[in-house]
Amino acid sequence: MIGGSISRWTMTYFAAALTWLLAALALMVAGIGHPAADLAAPDTLVLVHVVCIGWLSIAMCGALFQFVPVLVAQPLFCERWALPALALVTAGLVSLLAGFMALGARLPSAPWLLPLGAVLLVVGFGLIVVDLGLTAWQRPSGPARFVLVGLASLCATAAFGAVFAFALAGWAGRIGDAVLARGIPLHAIAGLGGWLTLTAMGVSYRLLSMFMLAPDVEDRKSRITLAAGALAVATTVGGGAAAVGFELGLNMVLSIAAVFGLVCAALYGRDLAGIFRARKRRQLELNMRMAMLSFASLAATGLLGIALVATRTLSAHLGAFAFLAAFGWLSGLVLAKLYKIVAFLTWLETYGPVMGRAPTPRVQDLVAESRATKWFAIYYVSVWMGTLALLAAQPGAFRMAAAAMTVGVVGIIHEIIRIRRLEDVALPLRLPAGAVAPHLLFAKT
Repeated sequence: MIGGSISRWTMTYFAAALTWLLAALALMVAGIGHPAADLAAPDTLVLVHVVCIGWLSIAMCGALFQFVPVLVAQPLFCERWALPALALVTAGLVSLLAGFMALGARLPSAPWLLPLGAVLLVVGFGLIVVDLGLTAWQRPSGPARFVLVGLASLCATAAFGAVFAFALAGWAGRIGDAVLARGIPLHAIAGLGGWLTLTAMGVSYRLLSMFMLAPDVEDRKSRITLAAGALAVATTVGGGAAAVGFELGLNMVLSIAAVFGLVCAALYGRDLAGIFRARKRRQLELNMRMAMLSFASLAATGLLGIALVATRTLSAHLGAFAFLAAFGWLSGLVLAKLYKIVAFLTWLETYGPVMGRAPTPRVQDLVAESRATKWFAIYYVSVWMGTLALLAAQPGAFRMAAAAMTVGVVGIIHEIIRIRRLEDVALPLRLPAGAVAPHLLFAKT
């Protein structure tokens, strides 16, 4: 690839992330966590961290190890750190989840599990932040700036989370208890809004332009969009921390941050519209059509937030708002792009070395879009139905929607495995002379 080689461990990150996604769906189908439990209950904390760390963060890191070198046309700072970082993050998450389960009396009391998990996660994500940050810093232009702000938000998220973990274990003193009591919204916004959303925006700029043969978004426009998003995160983290420290209210800080966040989302929509208008590939592939549904879910999340604030019911329906953001916007976009990224990287790994020396298939020959479409449709419709079920306070209907989501996700994973195994490539072109079949879980190059 231009600007970097194929990342050896990206597929490993994707496989781990999809495994955690299935675990999260199993928890929801089983009725563990919200809405069966309170948002602050240990069971809900288990579910939230499986989704945000196990699924979304690990998937995002895997994509960044591949695409940050492409964004800056520089090799990754240290490829060797990727696998140890994944091991540390996985071990930290398992320890953290065990600590939450102990809090909920599902496991014997073990207060040390939470601080241990926090330390492992901080070290694991620290390796990732340094590796990706030093790579992106070499040429911080366009989408790479979004990644840098996203990585900074990840640091803030991890810092808040570590304080919470030590406070829950009784090891953080009075200050830690104060942060735990009032800082959870800051932790959530820094994670979902800063780390995951801003990073997803930055990567999507490059992927959309690349896969639709469109020019990159004008640098001035993307800078303004990023500035609005960065101000939202900075207001939340900086202003929120000051408010907690001086024992002031958070409403004003969060209101200002929400305005910046809505401006950022609106400007991002403007940028996306420009990419779609300028594209040379007029017929949209499946990953782009499905990404449009995730963009629609982002818009719906913003409108839902406005409606809930206007009717003063945000606290009552915070679970529905977070669910639509996590599964309609972020998870939908990640699944749509995984479908294309896996095909693209598999093609590069398998057929790139023999290009010009033997007949090779196109990237689109690795996929079966007509078959995969139904799984994405099941997923998105189920997410929207799950959101409505949460708004209507119908936990039984929500579990049914989660079960349908599971069907869609299992179907999508099956399609991704077929891509990786070249099962939809015509036999005469599947493995030309000199080509080597890819490994399912890692790149051989």
